[in-house]
Amino acid sequence: METTTGVTLEVVTTPKLSVRTVLGEKGRVVIPAAMREALGLRAGDLVDIRVENHELRISTIRDRIAEVQERMRKFYGPGRVVSDELSAERREAAARGE
Repeated sequence: METTTGVTLEVVTTPKLSVRTVLGEKGRVVIPAAMREALGLRAGDLVDIRVENHELRISTIRDRIAEVQERMRKFYGPGRVVSDELSAERREAAARGE
């Protein structure tokens, strides 16, 4: 989609997926294949599970990291790589013998 300013925007939407299921033995829940595919989940992937507002939320670790990075941008601005700065500070401290 192109705007009047000449900027091209790509709109990406995630289909709304919803399912009801039965809680299995030992609290197990099967995530349907369409949902796993939409999230890019594969067997063995590490996920973050949390309770928010009386809801069970499951996120990929990469999505949680992206959320934190996005929140931190307002403090550090775009293009700044804080991890590189931290590594440089640690190298300088090691060189000083700290």
